[in-house]
Amino acid sequence: MPIVNTAEWLGRPGFTQEQLISDNDSSNNNSRTRMTRQTPPLSYVSGTSDLPLKGQTIGDCFDDTAERFAEREALVSRHQGLRYRWRELQTEVNRVACALLAMGVRKGDRVGIWSPNCAEWALTQFATAKVGAVLVNINPSYRTHELEYALKQSGTSTLILQGEFKSSNYVGTLAELAPELKRSRTAAPLKLAGLPDLKRVICLDATRTLPGMLSWERMLERSGEVSLDELADVQSGLQFDDPINIQYTSGTTGAPKGATLSHHNILNNGLFVARAMKLTEHDRMVIPVPLYHCFGMVMGNLGCLTHGATMIYPAAGFTPESTLQAVSEEKATALYGVPTMFIAELEHPDFEHHNLSTLRTGIMAGSICPIEVMRKVIERMHMQEVTICYGMTETSPVSFQTTTDAPLDKRVTTVGTIHPHLEVKLVSPDSGAAVVRGETGELCTRGYSVMLGYWNNEAATAQAIDESGWMHTGDLATMDEEGYVTIVGRIKDMIIRGGENIYPREIEDFLYTHPAISDVQIIGVPDEKYGEEVMAWVKLSEGEQLDEEALKEFCAGKIAHYKVPRYVKFVEEFPMTVTGKIQKFKMRNQATEELGL
Repeated sequence: MPIVNTAEWLGRPGFTQEQLISDNDSSNNNSRTRMTRQTPPLSYVSGTSDLPLKGQTIGDCFDDTAERFAEREALVSRHQGLRYRWRELQTEVNRVACALLAMGVRKGDRVGIWSPNCAEWALTQFATAKVGAVLVNINPSYRTHELEYALKQSGTSTLILQGEFKSSNYVGTLAELAPELKRSRTAAPLKLAGLPDLKRVICLDATRTLPGMLSWERMLERSGEVSLDELADVQSGLQFDDPINIQYTSGTTGAPKGATLSHHNILNNGLFVARAMKLTEHDRMVIPVPLYHCFGMVMGNLGCLTHGATMIYPAAGFTPESTLQAVSEEKATALYGVPTMFIAELEHPDFEHHNLSTLRTGIMAGSICPIEVMRKVIERMHMQEVTICYGMTETSPVSFQTTTDAPLDKRVTTVGTIHPHLEVKLVSPDSGAAVVRGETGELCTRGYSVMLGYWNNEAATAQAIDESGWMHTGDLATMDEEGYVTIVGRIKDMIIRGGENIYPREIEDFLYTHPAISDVQIIGVPDEKYGEEVMAWVKLSEGEQLDEEALKEFCAGKIAHYKVPRYVKFVEEFPMTVTGKIQKFKMRNQATEELGL
């Protein structure tokens, strides 16, 4: 047996001398030391649940819910004046599904939808799930180049689009890519030189329909060509692991990639998100977030679907007034939003005139949630059981969520605990090894929620999902002893100043405590001496004043000197995606140019 050098090993971290074990050999008094390694707990958690995963397609789940809650209200689209009970919604969804089949849409075909929030969006979502077509969510703010990319990259054969909304002329933009639509003698199948895969176009606004398009109403007229029995046969042939949705990433770091999600991915995630809020068929949820994103169509629509709750769309696009009105007049019990939405609602001049007393729960997610904003939502909006969620499109999306009864400090400083049936570990970005609790590492997720892959992009898929099935998020986080996780930033957002690692979230949370600051974002900008310097982009509350020197004085002595912003820029808005994610790469590029760095 090899001799252990006790002095050498006792000086190493993680080793102790547990006990001296003697051979009872008194002749040479030869003793050996048994070494015991004390392994610190790693940043790894796995979620358990008394509720198993649903092995079911979205279409079958929809029919079950419609049967159970037939006469309860299912969908309210306030700006369209539309209301459906679950049985009525089922009838409309089946009409759309039969019409799609009549037009030649088959399992696996890609059906794009390019529209702000409306009832037809939900009808299309559920109808495509029933026929097995892959719904392609197209960002409502896309312009010509982005639309062309999404349609071609996904191979979309059927496109459903709105006529126009605000500054977006959807029909006109598509006509730039496919001028044949203006002179076509038939609506399908189309032959478009610039978009060879696109065979059918359906416009939701009959007044804007071009000769090569069908109106939504004309499409529905074809539903009688396919019987409900034929639809049922198609639906029964689907598998819950089939791809059913392509969602293009928000483009905060470059060209969008199409995250491909299955029935199993998003149905179960919607189920467990809603369960964490204790949702039931008696709840009424206001959904002002975009349906094109997971927040709206999964956490919103599918969360309500799996529990029989009511989906309420306050407007085609977010406004604080329409959202507050919807909560008040519909007696909503749940409200969704990104932090900027909640800030806008709290700061609305007529906020106090709206009765929000029916609110109980909801979700604030989509980007880092300011602590002070969260506290105001709980106190002033009566959302005592509001939850925080964390996730990404590629994981369906939610991996962590706070519970409705979590301690307040956990609900305002963390993203909660692991979701059921998932695993998460935090790893060193350098070595890939799991870090110990309390240390910062990249958050990786494994389980049912991980996407099937990026559509037609094996290289990007292999880069995101490793050989062991872990989805690498690119987010930096810490995990405490109870398994609560705090997001501290993005790997690409981390500022390295003179060798010091600076996490923007820490400085942002501190600056939020200034009474004049409504919102703030911290970025790193180039510096010849230190490599990077800290810059603050600040949005002031209405009527407040603050200058650069006063902000720096507020920081002095309260945070480390190297964290005090070297540069300060006061702004009205931040560059962000339609889902409310701040595009810090655009801020860095703009600041670098403006400062001449």
